[in-house]
This record gives sequence, structure tokens and C-alpha cells, in this order.
Amino acid sequence: MVKIITDSTSDLTKELLEKYEISVLPLHIMLGEEEYLDGVNITPREIYDWSDAHGSTPKTSAPSQEMAEELLKPYVEAGREVVCFSISGEMSASGNIMRLAAEELGASNLVKVVDSGNLSTGIGHLVLEAAIMAGRGADAETIVKRMEELKPLVRASFVVDTLVYLYRGGRCSGLAAMAGGVLRLHPRISVENGKMSPGKKYRGHLSKVIMAYVTDMEEALKKAKKDRVFITHSGCDREIVEQVRAYLDSLHHFDEILETRAGGVISSHCGPGTLGVLFIAS
Repeated sequence: MVKIITDSTSDLTKELLEKYEISVLPLHIMLGEEEYLDGVNITPREIYDWSDAHGSTPKTSAPSQEMAEELLKPYVEAGREVVCFSISGEMSASGNIMRLAAEELGASNLVKVVDSGNLSTGIGHLVLEAAIMAGRGADAETIVKRMEELKPLVRASFVVDTLVYLYRGGRCSGLAAMAGGVLRLHPRISVENGKMSPGKKYRGHLSKVIMAYVTDMEEALKKAKKDRVFITHSGCDREIVEQVRAYLDSLHHFDEILETRAGGVISSHCGPGTLGVLFIAS
């Protein structure tokens, strides 16, 4: 069976990773001079505390090639095909590191790397689809071909409680161009062509903003691929998350409504209070 590997930015839960036998390659997070592994020895709460104390956004970087080689080696030695998924190449060199690791192991024929062109559970959607195909016996070439078909159909967006983190990090093109009051707005941030960009701007209390953001997508949600929808957040109030879940449930459309918490890398750039509803268009 084809082995599925994702970098840590896919924000999949431990339960999903275990269920679908998916392995994770962690990115790096730098808090000043201290280096941590995403999802291994640092929590989003610790990241927020450090960021607020220092008035700075943590640095994040691609996985090490050495760790990528260590992760791939057992599967390569077993002659097993591997499909790896990375955050958008516009945001990180993660995918390139995976390719270099495969080359170093002399396994470019066995290891295929998919640049998701996305982030968070926008990647997660593809990873789960690939894992399901692998479980049904599809080979790597067939899986990669299907992923390339699905990539442009993934709809990844979110709204943030504060723009401070995105603004500090400079990862979202267009934020600097917003007129006055930038930090008081709650724009919808969407992933387009592998990059984050701001869209519709909301004002008001976060719970009202999030529900307006979700209901604005109602027509698209009703036409989405039915298998699953993700609610991914970086520590929203439980009441807000449950409101979103109840709304999605009321559509009577999705087979699964999955909730995940954003990991360290995504949280570093989006900050607390971020919530997104991510799905695949059909």
C-alpha cells in the first residue's frame, strides 16, 4: 500500500492521522534563539505568549532534510511507494526539502511530492483523499493525478480575531494596502494561487463576524463535495465553534463535520481566535 506523509501544516488531528496511517514531518518554529518542532514540543498557547511578550511573530521554517530522510528511509528500503504533501511552495520550501530527501536516498522513483498550493486543512482534505485511495489499493501515480485534479477545487478561507499576527509576519499580500483601521477589521482571508489574500471585510464581535462569514458561503457549501467539511480554528470560544457546527449540520449536506485545531506554524501567522471552514467544491 502507498504510504502517505504530510508536513505538519496540514493540521490533522492525532485521531485522523492514526485512522488513516498518515505520518507527519514537522516544520520548525523559532522563538528568538530557541528552536522547536511544530506539533512536537511547542504549543500554540506558548507561541502566543511569546509573541505578545516580544511584540514579534515567531520565525517558521521548512523541515530539515535530515528528518525528511529519516522519515522516508524505512519505506524506501521496503520498496514502498510514498506520496508526500507539503504546504504551498509560495509559503515554504517544505516540498522541496522532501524532494531533496528522496533524491539523496536515490528514491525519486518511489517518492512523489504534491505541492498542495494550500495550507492547514486545505492540505488536510487532499491528504485524507489520498489516504483513502491508498487504502483502496491505488498506486502513487494514480493518487498524484487525482490530487492535481482536486487541488483547484479546495476552498480554504478563514477569518481572524486580530490582524496583528498576519500583519507582523507579512505573509498576507494586500493587508498593508488596506485603508486606516486595518487592525480593527476582520477580513476573510482566502488561499488563492498558493498565497493568502484578503477578501470581504467584516466588522463587529467575533461571533457575529464568524457566522456572517460562514453563512456567506452557504450556496457553495450546499454544492460542495459531500464527504467532509473541516472547521479549523486556533482556539476560538467553544460557543462559537458549536454555532458553526450547528449551522453546518443544519445544511444536511456533509457526511462528516470534522473539527481540528490549527498547529504551531499556522497559529504563528494567524494568531488566536482564527476560524475557517474548509471544503472541496464538486
